[in-house]
Amino acid sequence: MRTRILIATVVLAISGAPARAQVPVDLEMTRRIKQEGLERSQAITLYHTLTDEMGARLTGSPAHDQAANWAKGQFAEWGLSNARLEPFEFGRGWTLEKLSVEMTAPRYMPFIAYADAWTPSLPGVVDGPVVYVGDKTAAEVQAMASSLRGAIVLTHLPQAEFRDNDRPQPGVGDGSVRTGNPPSMRVASTTPARELAPILQAAGVAVTLRPSIYRDGTVGVLGSRTTADDAVPAMVLSSEQYNMIARLTEGGIPVELRVELRTRYDDDTRTFNVLGDILGSDPALKDEIVLVGAHLDSWHTASGATDNGDGVAAVMEAARLLTALGARPRRTIRFALWSGEEQGLLGARAYIAEHLADEAAQEQLQVYLNDDPGSGKSLGFYMQENGAAKEIFDGWLAPLGDLGVTRNVNEGIGSTDHVPFHDMGLPGFNAIKDFDGYDQRTRHTNADYPERMSEDELKQQAIFLAHFAWQAAQMDGRIPRARAVASDSGVESSESGTGAGR
Repeated sequence: MRTRILIATVVLAISGAPARAQVPVDLEMTRRIKQEGLERSQAITLYHTLTDEMGARLTGSPAHDQAANWAKGQFAEWGLSNARLEPFEFGRGWTLEKLSVEMTAPRYMPFIAYADAWTPSLPGVVDGPVVYVGDKTAAEVQAMASSLRGAIVLTHLPQAEFRDNDRPQPGVGDGSVRTGNPPSMRVASTTPARELAPILQAAGVAVTLRPSIYRDGTVGVLGSRTTADDAVPAMVLSSEQYNMIARLTEGGIPVELRVELRTRYDDDTRTFNVLGDILGSDPALKDEIVLVGAHLDSWHTASGATDNGDGVAAVMEAARLLTALGARPRRTIRFALWSGEEQGLLGARAYIAEHLADEAAQEQLQVYLNDDPGSGKSLGFYMQENGAAKEIFDGWLAPLGDLGVTRNVNEGIGSTDHVPFHDMGLPGFNAIKDFDGYDQRTRHTNADYPERMSEDELKQQAIFLAHFAWQAAQMDGRIPRARAVASDSGVESSESGTGAGR
């Protein structure tokens, strides 16, 4: 039986102007992607396997390696070619084995606290009074040295400012706001942290506590892989509980805590990207790559469900959808799950160093489609001020309108894995997602669990990626580069800016 392939031509009007371009869309494949993705989805199973069974996936940790091997196995099971792990040097991994913080006086109370990633262990249980230095100058802290040895120290002022808002939603309002990370917010101390740390280390402090910038028991914690073995172990406490201790101690009421912390460093200094291909079938185009990715790593306090478990599930389910349909794209579609995104986009940069080191290799990249910041449905793409590419992507929106795919925005976004591609002048774009509760609740916090996502949203994200990847793999021309003045895409192109939104 001969399969009928329907190619539709979408007439595109940009910003209310007369139609400028005609963008072919393979509607028949999109229909099949939708049917498979809505009726036989495995997205929720993939999501819960990743977030519930494997949990947090700190770069370099055994949990991350477990998740990488699982994802590689799924790629191979679905029939992707050359499903593989690509290692790169990262540094030692770290695992949290035991943590407990309890108030024992003036009454008993368990606390919500988390250790900085890569912080060292305590030699045993530390049980004693709290010493508060958040309001002390460096000279005053040094004068207290005799009372600091072996102490539990509160290093910062009570937290009075909280992360109460998400970043602006792209494409809403006048569209003039660039969307990147939300404005930085810090905890404050009278003595700057860099100046205070060596004083406390020299004094022999047992452990330090500082407040979170979030409300209602939400605790945001990061960490540095360069933390020294002999550094003072550091923890973050829920802001309300930290503030309570500070008020009590300032009021002359002694507070005692019991703290236990065991961590483990891992000897393997490598971490891994996960890659798998659906090989191209067109002899003239098969070496060109449509790259689709998300970052597999997370921080360590929750299960990394919205940052970036939903993106991982979307990429994996998009790969499954296309292989289940027996897709034979003209170009190769490569699926990538990056490591080390949270430490500086390291996995994406390692891929570029390995695969895109010269101009000839860079010419083979058709486009990179990334899925990271935010949660909920995918709404379109940030187009990094690449107007010529936006015309093409706008033409691909219409078939997904019934799934809530509504807009591409001209603005860019920074701080995620498409950025190093874009900075090279290559076409790299990130999906637009909802930011409802993302910045103020789940991103990098102990609240990043899968309840924020629904099965319907996960299905939609995967269909979205599979659709755009397929259209990019099938089109006759190329996705215009960021600096392109003219292209062979068949769509009128104009010079575009290269700045990523921050």
